[in-house]
Amino acid sequence: MCNNSDIGKKGEKIAVEYLTSLGYSILERNWRYSKAEIDIIAKDKEILVFVEVKTRSSVLYGQPEEFISDYQQELIFKASQRYMEKINYNWEIRFDSISIVVNEKYEWKDYEIKHHLDIYH
Repeated sequence: MCNNSDIGKKGEKIAVEYLTSLGYSILERNWRYSKAEIDIIAKDKEILVFVEVKTRSSVLYGQPEEFISDYQQELIFKASQRYMEKINYNWEIRFDSISIVVNEKYEWKDYEIKHHLDIYH
């Protein structure tokens, strides 16, 4: 059985593969600024996308996306602003989340993925 960190890392790998299959370009993984970490920074055509990935092995306590706290949202927003300053980016952006529920006993071959577009609007 995996610990939470392992589950999160494997979920992010699945999310990257998923986004790549949709034609997204992955720019950064686990980009950090101060106390914040943005799981994935990608481009969807000409849109800069900041993606929060939540992975769970059960929905017993709720869907993965329900675990993005207001505090975490604030940190992600601040980090995204810093990233845009760093690369001198000033056009369209979007904040997405990807929720993954896995069945560990099937060696990560059985999972459900949900991509939520533009979660802050």
